[in-house]
Amino acid sequence: MLTGAVRDLHRAHPGEFVTDVRTSCPALWEHNPHLTPLPEDDPAVEVVDCHYPLIHQSNTTPAHFLHAFPAYLNQALGLRIRVTEFRGDLHLSSEEKAWTAYVAATDVASVPYWLLVSGGKFDYTIKWWDPDRYQRVIDHFRGRIQFVQVGETSHHHPPLDGVVDLRGQTTLRQLVRLVHRAQGVISPISLLMHLAAAVETPAGAPKNRPCVVIAGGREPPHFTAYPHHQFIHTVGALKCCDNGGCWKSRTLPLGDGDEKDHPDQLCVDVVGQLPRCMDMITADEVIRRVELYFSGGSLESTATFVPVFAQTG
Repeated sequence: MLTGAVRDLHRAHPGEFVTDVRTSCPALWEHNPHLTPLPEDDPAVEVVDCHYPLIHQSNTTPAHFLHAFPAYLNQALGLRIRVTEFRGDLHLSSEEKAWTAYVAATDVASVPYWLLVSGGKFDYTIKWWDPDRYQRVIDHFRGRIQFVQVGETSHHHPPLDGVVDLRGQTTLRQLVRLVHRAQGVISPISLLMHLAAAVETPAGAPKNRPCVVIAGGREPPHFTAYPHHQFIHTVGALKCCDNGGCWKSRTLPLGDGDEKDHPDQLCVDVVGQLPRCMDMITADEVIRRVELYFSGGSLESTATFVPVFAQTG
């Protein structure tokens, strides 16, 4: 989200600012033309600690997450930033666009691949879906789509069958490259979902990358969804999210001492191991949403570019 704010800062105020950033994810800023290395101790440099308080009004204000950082900067610095694109602002070098690697199973190289996340971080378990339902989706598309499973080792990503398993094997920048070549993405509300919108597609592919998001009722769709994604939500269908997202953290307590185990952070309508809003989303519905891209003509069953898979480099 902050990459989009910096892009739009320079578009709204051309030539007025020189910018640099300090973030927890510097890999997302590689090759960004809006950054200039700046020393924090230079008296001419002003350090702004960026926040996005707009999120606290997300259930009632008709704005997307992309508006949150610009709104804060406008108020803090008296600026006139407006959002100009419905995506973050990531940049790939020409070498990255041509980047190729391989996997041992060469028979997957002739079919398109989709990236898939089967879980997520332990702080927001309410975003997780059922691994058995992910498996049903994979099995349905066997022979048509090669799924590539990604995710950090320290997070919860249950293993799935029939996938290229790259869990814990990619850096953040390698994940960006994988997204660039991916025909599509299946994910809960996650980094991968945002990358699906922000990373450009290769020549010959659709301008907007297909993405099916298993969202449930935690976050209001208008604040989180991208217009070219299939965003499967249940906001408005349940009492706990009848006026926007519930914004809860965990489905069940983990007993790890984290404040997210507090009762006011826990789901109030649990079915088995899932929040009811996620349990209501079936494997058939996710399959249908993927199939829409093919039946509607956005995608062809045979890829128009040769997919490649990344492990190193």
